[in-house]
Amino acid sequence: MEINTQKEAEMCFRNEKCVQKNKKKERKEMAEINNTNGVEFVFVGFSDFPNIQGFLFGIFLVIYISILMGNGFIIVISKVDLSLQTPMYFFLGHFSFLEICYTSVTLPRMLTDLWSQKKNISLLGCATQLCFFLILGVTECLLLASMAYDRYVAICKPLYYSLIMNYKSCVQLVVGSWISGIPLQIGQTYQVFSLSFCGSHRLNHVFCDIPPLLESACGDTSLTDSFVYVDIIFFALIPFLLILGSYFRILTTIQKLPSVTGRSKALSTCSSHLIVVCLFFGSGIIAHFQTKSSKTAGTGKIFSLFYTTVTPLFNPLIYSLRNKDVIVAIQKLLSKEGGLRTK
Repeated sequence: MEINTQKEAEMCFRNEKCVQKNKKKERKEMAEINNTNGVEFVFVGFSDFPNIQGFLFGIFLVIYISILMGNGFIIVISKVDLSLQTPMYFFLGHFSFLEICYTSVTLPRMLTDLWSQKKNISLLGCATQLCFFLILGVTECLLLASMAYDRYVAICKPLYYSLIMNYKSCVQLVVGSWISGIPLQIGQTYQVFSLSFCGSHRLNHVFCDIPPLLESACGDTSLTDSFVYVDIIFFALIPFLLILGSYFRILTTIQKLPSVTGRSKALSTCSSHLIVVCLFFGSGIIAHFQTKSSKTAGTGKIFSLFYTTVTPLFNPLIYSLRNKDVIVAIQKLLSKEGGLRTK
């Protein structure tokens, strides 16, 4: 009798596990059906300011053109001028190209919405935008960390700089920055869009980002939230800590330099990169790590715009105005063009 009772209990337990497993499978299938049934999201964007849509379109159009021209100019000048054929400007050229790509994921769509007043986006379009946005965001974090490592080697280990930061090493760091986050970010995007979305599908944002999508999702999103925070720790927080560690070592080394000119020269080579790091990571941390009590409807939107548009806009200005090598290269290029025109 005891054996039969034990067997019945085991069968019951197994059946319950099977039922739960089937229910989970059904929920997932329903989510997939819902997501493929022509689901569209609507960006709230700047709907609260209907009278200045044209003005905002003009501002963001100027910003986008400035980003393309400024970062494009940095790419060209770092390739053309022989004095800028160094690891530092190799990374800067790739960073400028990344800024163009990163901005092009969000700004053209935002400009289209402001111009046409048609703010809806298909589920596939939203997933594609989010996936590229995440991949390029991870690439930016890792590339900024690579640039900090380059400055660390240049200042803390100057005798070994050419040996450590050779062309092969630089290419490996850049390629690693571009491809490291691709598999996990594709998985992250799939996980977000495997959820079922309910309600009006209105996203209080200007582009597809994880926080507004999770707010629009039905059911329990705690597992997805956990993966998002793990993702942020690995691809944002750890690179940021590595950058801080590099600059701590750099500042310690600079303080030991005997001459004031040597210290100021070493600081000037790092200041531009450090400003960009503070702008990008500072606004990103505020946007994603706010407490629910301090978070308002528009705060995340504003700070997201800050690190997706303001940083790429200021990047060429920061590196041009605060870098003597770039200023000299620009003067050379302009004088050559002037000489060719006079001839």
